[in-house]
Amino acid sequence: MSTPQLLVGGGPNDPSFNQPLLDTLLNAINQTNADSQITIAVSFIRHSGWRLLHDALFEALDRGVALQIITSDYLDVTEPVALREMMQLAERGALVRIYESANNVGFHLKSYLFIQQHTSQHLTGLGLVGSSNISRAALTQSLEWNWQLSVDNDINSPAAISLLALKTQLVQLATDCRLVPLTHAWIDGYLERYQQSPLTQLRLITGDTASDDETLRETPLPNAVQEEALAALHQTRQQGFKRGLVVMATGLGKTWLAAFDARQLHAKKLLFVAHRDEIIRQAQATFIRMNPKAHTGLYNGQQQQQADWLFASVQTLGRAEHLQQFAQDHFDYIIVDEFHHSTSPTYRKLLDHFRPRFLLGLTATPDRTDQADILALCDDNLVFERGLRDAIVDKHLVPFIYQGVFDEFINYDEIPWRNGRFDPDALDAAFASQKRAQHALKKWQEFKQSRTLAFCISTRHADFMARIFNEAGIKAAAVYSGSAMPRNRALSELAEGTLQVIFSVDLFNEGTDLPAIDTLLMLRPTESRIVFLQQLGRGLRLCEGKTHLMVVDLVGNHKACLFKPELLRAITQTNTENGSTTPNLPDGCFINLDPELIPLMDKLRYGGRVKVVDDYRRLKDELGHRPTAVQAFQAGFDFSKLRKQHGSWFELTLSEGDLPENSVIVLDKLRDFLLTGIETTTLVKSFKIILLQALLELDGLRHPPSLTALAEQSRYVLDRHPDLLQLDLPTAQQAMSADSNTWLTYWKNNPIKFSTSGNQDSQADYWFTVADEHFTPRFTLPENELETLHQMMQELVNLRLAEYRRRKAEGLASITTSRAVSLPNIMKQP
Repeated sequence: MSTPQLLVGGGPNDPSFNQPLLDTLLNAINQTNADSQITIAVSFIRHSGWRLLHDALFEALDRGVALQIITSDYLDVTEPVALREMMQLAERGALVRIYESANNVGFHLKSYLFIQQHTSQHLTGLGLVGSSNISRAALTQSLEWNWQLSVDNDINSPAAISLLALKTQLVQLATDCRLVPLTHAWIDGYLERYQQSPLTQLRLITGDTASDDETLRETPLPNAVQEEALAALHQTRQQGFKRGLVVMATGLGKTWLAAFDARQLHAKKLLFVAHRDEIIRQAQATFIRMNPKAHTGLYNGQQQQQADWLFASVQTLGRAEHLQQFAQDHFDYIIVDEFHHSTSPTYRKLLDHFRPRFLLGLTATPDRTDQADILALCDDNLVFERGLRDAIVDKHLVPFIYQGVFDEFINYDEIPWRNGRFDPDALDAAFASQKRAQHALKKWQEFKQSRTLAFCISTRHADFMARIFNEAGIKAAAVYSGSAMPRNRALSELAEGTLQVIFSVDLFNEGTDLPAIDTLLMLRPTESRIVFLQQLGRGLRLCEGKTHLMVVDLVGNHKACLFKPELLRAITQTNTENGSTTPNLPDGCFINLDPELIPLMDKLRYGGRVKVVDDYRRLKDELGHRPTAVQAFQAGFDFSKLRKQHGSWFELTLSEGDLPENSVIVLDKLRDFLLTGIETTTLVKSFKIILLQALLELDGLRHPPSLTALAEQSRYVLDRHPDLLQLDLPTAQQAMSADSNTWLTYWKNNPIKFSTSGNQDSQADYWFTVADEHFTPRFTLPENELETLHQMMQELVNLRLAEYRRRKAEGLASITTSRAVSLPNIMKQP
């Protein structure tokens, strides 16, 4: 359309006449590609309007679009909280500038320009000039007039010349000396002026409830669950813990909890770590809303900023060259989101490097066995847990109806299963079946509600299923990284009801709020229990008019499909007074299975196992991966029986083909050390294991630490376990500082001595020596095997700490019970 068109918002009720600007803007943003340019120049930006556009703008940046935004401080109308969030765009490559209106002429521009193609002969683009600034009212409700010029013409056409004239003016504006880059320092100064401005004061005086000013509103208050968690976090720090894990079901507000706790801790230097930019961006926005005065910054592969509150990609910050840029105590408070990822070596290096006042791990993983490894990273300190059942019972999440549908057109026994997962190519080929697709469509039509999110195995599978549903008259779209329909548009259309089904590939598993979703269609096996629960959580959030979540799951003849109904039963069971558990679904929840699935489910339930390997295989199937030693311990394994039948933990995993080649080599070289030096070493106190933990955190296998450094790090590790410190360390030594000579002497005479020169009871501990006042291994390995040994040692150290803590707790409980029973007898004596 080369003829200018007038868009009228807030006009008469005739839909053909009334055209608010928002839809036009979103469509224009979503149609841009890597060669496109977006320029926005508006007098002011309110947070309410910014939130309507920012997802689309972030996705455009991800596609490589050149983005420029110009706004002003004219009349102090632009909201500081919106400017703080716009800094997130600037950190990711957008050009954001401010027109300073003081002593200058007014700034009244409302212009939007989208250039999709500009060659010497052709121009494709869209221009909008009119009355709409960026606020919710201006984009959706108010009476607004905007001229729209859409061009797809020869460069010399009148329409193209007009659009290029707008571009020329915006280019000139970008070089205007009255424009300054948006920075946190500039926002600080503006925030002070903004709060004292006459318009702001008037809103405060009149109590203007119609204002959408996020900056003036009081900080959001924690909900009831968050209040309980905040109290538990305060208490655990009072007890001396420096790390802790919080487990909260998806949808209960873990990120907001972290923001509230940062305020509770008065954190001045904060680090938030995650593995995906979307999670980082959403967390950054949450912390900005909680404290618009905070300086936040991004630390990833493109940007390494220094800010009071830093939001970092673990893939970048976890590397040694980046960690070295920060002192160990640089951050007061560290938050690691989606903490179930944190057992990877990259996370471990980050956690070993820093010494914050407190480190908080956040996860929705509900099972103690699943939690075992990540609990070890948090010094076995589970601060707070609120699982799925309680969240549903307390009406923080909606109930679910799980409909297990027999996946009759796929024989999973014919699909290769390697390393705990199906061969993706074979699975993809099997799923490209008309019969299976029609079966899924039929079952979906039988059980569906209004808005469906479907999980697919691949982009090919998602496209195929979207085509099948569209051909049946169902409005559906495939949405994945690089898909034809951008994610923000798909979610908007789903919420509006113009789209019925989104077929997704690895895009909505975590970090995304989709409260309108009321149906899940699970079209792929999910080998991981964690991933399944994350997917389930996408649909459990409360939403007006939503009574429950319907889960339609195609369940095949394989353990990767069959575990889900059992898992739902397990996490919604209740404990009886005698300690047993009773399956008892919350009100409104149901688990329904096709009759064909019952005998398949029975095959998963077998008892009377006498071989440890049977328990191992069962646990591996439940977890979807090779269990770690501490996971096996938390699952109830008898390690004495295990060693009688297999020799050691790693020999059991080796016999099952679950030990990588490098680990096999290390096991062959250091079998005795791993077994007698760690797995079975005598522990009268925790000191030897604390010493090994400190050695690993100092990367001491590669760089043998001085005895001074090792003693200091050991005390830091012991301080993180206040229960063990109180239990094992005499009162006099508790008062010693970590860097004192008295502490060094004490530590030398205890675990260092017993680990380097043996003792009368256990010569097997003699695996290290003191060389030039450095704690040095007596064994040597090539560099590529040292990291493997590090990981194997860490796995056994986690096991031994968990074993020791439980043994001591049971011993104390036994003593307490004994005293309670004997007390009446003592009192009866004459």
